[in-house]
Amino acid sequence: MLGYDWVRLHAALNDLPTALLLGVAIFDILAITTKRERFRLVSFWTLVLGVVGGVAAVVSGLQAEEHISHGDAVHRVMETHETLGLITLGTFGLLALWRILRERRMGSGERSLSIILTLAGAGVLFATGIYGGRLVFDHAAGIPTTVLQAELKERGTDHEHDSAEGHDDPVVYDEDLPARDSSPRVPPTGHLDPPGTPPHEH
Repeated sequence: MLGYDWVRLHAALNDLPTALLLGVAIFDILAITTKRERFRLVSFWTLVLGVVGGVAAVVSGLQAEEHISHGDAVHRVMETHETLGLITLGTFGLLALWRILRERRMGSGERSLSIILTLAGAGVLFATGIYGGRLVFDHAAGIPTTVLQAELKERGTDHEHDSAEGHDDPVVYDEDLPARDSSPRVPPTGHLDPPGTPPHEH
């Protein structure tokens, strides 16, 4: 699909819903502290869009799980990541449904409870991202074995940067050099021969 397999598609679909759902908590806090209705409205629509994106991210993640070669260590982290992702989607999905039905009729107590649920969902979302990062950076999940082997071989070869890549030799300034004696060298005989004088014995 446009050069994307399920693993790459899952990675591409993660960022937007994560940003949106974390933004829900930010806009809710702004709505409380400023008492401005516009922040509450932005929070509501950000939540709805975030849940829609979250569904796409979870579905692609479940498909990606079936296409990743992995061992026991990756499987354990993957299962935790999956569980946290489902909890995150369930939390925000329930919150979205609640607010769709009750948004204009919520009292202060109900509103406070919805914000607590939002913050709890944001915390689980943060943990989901941590475990997703561990899959990629600690276990190289999703990277085909042949690609990983080729990369390991490539890293084992000598590699040099040229000056155009910003790796110039260190600059040595005059003040860092030992002091030079500029006085003429007088031989032990006590006289100085002009330059170009052939060697001679005294």
